Amino acid sequence: MGTVISNEQLADNVYHLRVGGDYSGEMGQFYMLRAWDNYPVLSRPLSIHQVGEDSIDFLYHVVGEGTELFAKLTPGDPIQLEGPFGSGFPKVEGRIALVGGGIGIAPLMYCARELPGCDVFLGYSREPFATEQFRPYADKLTVDVGGLILDSVDFKAYDHVFVCGPHPMLKAAQHKAAAAQSEGSRVNVYLSLENRMACGIGACLVCSVSCKDGQRKACADGPVFLAEEVVFHD
Repeated sequence: MGTVISNEQLADNVYHLRVGGDYSGEMGQFYMLRAWDNYPVLSRPLSIHQVGEDSIDFLYHVVGEGTELFAKLTPGDPIQLEGPFGSGFPKVEGRIALVGGGIGIAPLMYCARELPGCDVFLGYSREPFATEQFRPYADKLTVDVGGLILDSVDFKAYDHVFVCGPHPMLKAAQHKAAAAQSEGSRVNVYLSLENRMACGIGACLVCSVSCKDGQRKACADGPVFLAEEVVFHD
């Protein structure tokens, strides 16, 4: 059981939650959180935003009953965390781009701290948030509001590209990766999928992901996959 240190609203329905305690995790992994006893039945998966010496941070978007309850938390409130879960982003070297769309920027802060000197691209449909957190770690920071952040990224200029955002953005990143590779680029593009999850440990199959080698689980096999492995159906 953790204790809420702060729960700051950053933008419309977007919050930065900090929980005190001794926690661990790797880039792209997530925790299952709950701040209630019986209802809602399921905990909520949140990507690790940052890990400190005596705290862990999350960004979340209020979209339903569970996150509405998170938004009501105040300093000193108890909150239950289980994790870390999942297979996250690999530790790589070379020219690296981090590309986030909306609340998909959440896991990329941890990546920026672990991979200093990378280029960071953040896209928002409306009000930007948490952009300045990235500036001390990024070699270049690009922020786009209302457009398509992927249009700012030359995949051929990088050895590795990490992408997290809404489904259409991930599909578009897959197409850009394939186009760059067809032109001789050896770029590796990793997608962090935001599939719905129930258990977080691969038992319930709710978060099934279609891949070229069959069905896989976002919570256990992912949420990070190579772009070329994923099969998008729409």
